[in-house]
Amino acid sequence: MRITSEERLDDGVLEREFTLGGIPGMLWTPTSSPAPVLLMGHPGGLRTMYPRLVGRARHSAANGFAAATIELPGAGGRPPSADAEQARADLRRAVLAGEPVDEIVDRLVLPLVENAVPEWQTLLDDLLALPGISGRVGYSGGVTALGIRLALVEPRIAALGLFAGTFVPRVMFDEARQITVPLHVLLQWDDEGNDRQRALDLFDAFGSQEKTLQANMGGHTGVPPFAADDAARFFARHLR
Repeated sequence: MRITSEERLDDGVLEREFTLGGIPGMLWTPTSSPAPVLLMGHPGGLRTMYPRLVGRARHSAANGFAAATIELPGAGGRPPSADAEQARADLRRAVLAGEPVDEIVDRLVLPLVENAVPEWQTLLDDLLALPGISGRVGYSGGVTALGIRLALVEPRIAALGLFAGTFVPRVMFDEARQITVPLHVLLQWDDEGNDRQRALDLFDAFGSQEKTLQANMGGHTGVPPFAADDAARFFARHLR
């Protein structure tokens, strides 16, 4: 990890930009330390997503957590994938037409997960070597499939908080059945880009003994403010 910029935000949170083997990333740490760390999942495009990411990070810091994220393969300034772009276009068309999407979801999501997971594990290696970061780790947000695979293969992840706003390949439901860490899932009931029944089936598949589904009315971007507080309490129970 090579730090490329550092800024103290007005609430005292330290924001650092870095590169990880050429991959852009961001790290936010609270004033108190050592702090558990949340790996913040997102759909890609750090610059586009920055307002939402820094809002999530500041909320996490206020609750005593560090937060970190990196750019996804093919997103933002990373080299684009023609196959992924075609799969996204095919998925949009199929959803609008009410056609089956399983084959398209596999083409879009499985390569992303295969490429991204080793990068996030490397990120975790470097984060836990930093002063001020404790050994307790959570995954928060989307892409849902990325969180599932990380929780399956990475024993350092102690709690999983997912936003059920992205498609998950059916083959990964079997992976979800093997996950036993505590789980908190946020579902927007009227999410126009997500299959509600598929999300409910996935939640049912998880093998966690402690798992909570929080469903709120509204579309993808209509998440109520209190949902973040509920997620923070979930992580506080399991990472402190």
